[in-house]
Formats: sequence, structure tokens, C-alpha cells
Amino acid sequence: MEGQTPDAEGYLVPDVLRPGLTLVLVGTAPSRISAAQRAYYANPVNKFWRTLHVVGLTPRQLAPQEYPQVVDHGIGLTDVAKRHSGVDSALPGEAWKPDELREKIRTYHPQIVAFTSKRGASELLRRPTGKLPYGLQTELLEGAEVWVLPSTSPLGHNHFQLAPWQALADRVAELRSE
Repeated sequence: MEGQTPDAEGYLVPDVLRPGLTLVLVGTAPSRISAAQRAYYANPVNKFWRTLHVVGLTPRQLAPQEYPQVVDHGIGLTDVAKRHSGVDSALPGEAWKPDELREKIRTYHPQIVAFTSKRGASELLRRPTGKLPYGLQTELLEGAEVWVLPSTSPLGHNHFQLAPWQALADRVAELRSE
């Protein structure tokens, strides 16, 4: 964690959460670039911010340093592993804090919780990644709909699909119009 200064909770990138959010996007852990910049999805090759805009979740493409502005669009951000950075497969077992994430969902009551990778969803739902289809899942998480999305990370480039992200954006628009 050289060059990375955790916040008061030990988080490398702070949560963006508040009551009343339509959607909370849950990553696995900050990349080394994101941790160093203290901004979500800061790798310039990551498709996250571009994807949010393309599918209509944000009216313009935000820069990683503008991440706190997602709440203006009813979106929150957090990770399953908040105190470690790096590639998912290299994270130690103690990095994963599914109970901490469940408590955040209970506290803030978003309508939808969407995992930005199968690995993060797997750690929380305790199901192998191969048993997690992209899109809406059958179970609820503390009363919220659960979605699993293809990773926007450069490491997941070969598996990226826009369609599940678009389906999520369509569902968010539907909830906002109710």
C-alpha cells in the first residue's frame, strides 16, 4: 500500500453512499491505479465511466476524480474489499468483507445492488463465479434487487458485454419513473 493513504475507516477509496439511492455499484477492490489516485475506476483503459454514460446512467462521461457526483444521479459506489488494492485473484482472503457490505446495504436501502464483476458477487453471495449469470439474479440482498455485470476492467476486456449494463440502466430508468 505504498503511496496509498487510507481514510478513517481504512478505505483506500471512500464509499459514496447515502439513503434513497436507486443503485449501488459494488466493485471488488480498487485497482492499484485507483487506490493511488483515490478515485473509483481510475485506470484510463477501464470502461466503467464510459459505460455509465453510454447506457444512460449518467448524462455525460464523468472523470474518475468526479466520482462523488454519481450521487446526483441516484448512484452509490463501494467495494467488497475496501482496504486492499490490486487484481482480484491476488487479494488475500481477509480482504473480502461481505458482512460489512451487507450492513451498508441494510443501512442505506438502495433499490438495486449491482456487482461490477462476478468475483465481487461471488464473495458476497457465496456462489462460484461460474454459477452467476450476468443480469438480474433471483435472490434479493437485504431487500434490494441484485445484478451481476461484466467487468469493465482491462483484465476482463475479452468478457465485456454492454447488454447487461444496458438492461440495468433500463431497469433503473423504470424504477425512477414509478
